[in-house]
Amino acid sequence: AEVRLSRRRWAVVLLFSSYSLCNAFQWIQYGSVNNVFVRFYGVSTLAIDWLSMCYMLTYIPLLFPVAWLLDKRGLRPIALAGSALNGLGAWVKLGSLRPHLFAVTVLGQVVCSVAQVFILGMPSRIASVWFGPREVSTACALAVFGNQLGIALGFLVPPVLVPNVEDEEKLAYHISIMFFMIAGVATALFILVIIVFKEKPPHPPSQAQALIQSRPPEEYSYVQSILRLLRNTNFMLLMVTYGLNTGCFYSLSTLLNRMVIQHYPGEEVNAGRIGLTIVLSGMAGALISGIWLDRTKTYKQTTVVVYIMSLVGMVVYTFTLSLGSLWVVFVTAGALGFFMTGYLPLGFEFAAELTYPESEGTSSGLLNVSAQIFGIAFTISQGQIMDHFGTKAGNLFLCSFLFLGTIMTAFIKADLRRQQANWENEQT
Repeated sequence: AEVRLSRRRWAVVLLFSSYSLCNAFQWIQYGSVNNVFVRFYGVSTLAIDWLSMCYMLTYIPLLFPVAWLLDKRGLRPIALAGSALNGLGAWVKLGSLRPHLFAVTVLGQVVCSVAQVFILGMPSRIASVWFGPREVSTACALAVFGNQLGIALGFLVPPVLVPNVEDEEKLAYHISIMFFMIAGVATALFILVIIVFKEKPPHPPSQAQALIQSRPPEEYSYVQSILRLLRNTNFMLLMVTYGLNTGCFYSLSTLLNRMVIQHYPGEEVNAGRIGLTIVLSGMAGALISGIWLDRTKTYKQTTVVVYIMSLVGMVVYTFTLSLGSLWVVFVTAGALGFFMTGYLPLGFEFAAELTYPESEGTSSGLLNVSAQIFGIAFTISQGQIMDHFGTKAGNLFLCSFLFLGTIMTAFIKADLRRQQANWENEQT
């Protein structure tokens, strides 16, 4: 088949990145002002934590049906479903602006968590279907970039829009502004997806993608694909190590407000800014990682270095959080985020290389399942450790698992099958 790049590819990846941003914002919008929503709804801190953790819980049972739909129906129906559910969940939350309506906000958040299942497995698939071999890792990083920017805004905006005021009516008014804004943005993005988002470009962007598109559909078995992935030792090691790293990030993000408030009372806005710093520096790390991989193709070496630096960053953050100096926390949190969040697109792209020609949606979906399982376990466990033994003990708990992940990453072999397929076809 003729290989040619489509000009629409940048519009597709930026639109996906935008509605992924909107969904990620809704994931962390409660956790970044945890203490405010605890008082407004009159519930426990764990109940508000579950508004974030429900994203992780929903993903686990729904991954396989959605990954099957992605393989059978393609990118466009999944994009439409994800953006539609994201908007629907945002509008449902507008019905929860009274303290006794906590159940309604839970319902809205669950709908948004279902939307996330249609979003998280898409970056590497969009990159492979729309982008050439010299830009595929950068495109994947851009697709992940939106999700991270959404988390960053989720840390920054809620503490500004929802101040910790005593008057219940004023607080409900501030919450309504935030809910209306996100619902309007989500609806506009859904309309743009209907207009702009296409299934695939007119011509395959790479020889590897041309080979996949030329394969008869009846040759593909979704169950056999999953079984082949589960028998791939290198992929299984990556799945566990990705889960450990990303699970630590989920736990850190969910509990950040509690950590900072415990050492710096009344600093809700700065707690959000610290979260923003973690994610913004991580977005820079993700983009640099994507560009570096496109230039060097050193997947194994880059992954090991980034994992080691995530561990070092977590250790330094742990021992500087309680020093009483907020600017030090900003610096150490930023360094941690650069590597820990920058690892996310690395994992997706390394998985796509190790598992070619299997579907990128299935491989990245399995990585995300691992991340959600570890994320729930780490968030609950770290929360309990913090309540009983303090924040330092909770953070050291995460450090121990990052150390384990670093050792396991060193045993992954760099079996770059997608690169090999492109090279062989170029030689032919």
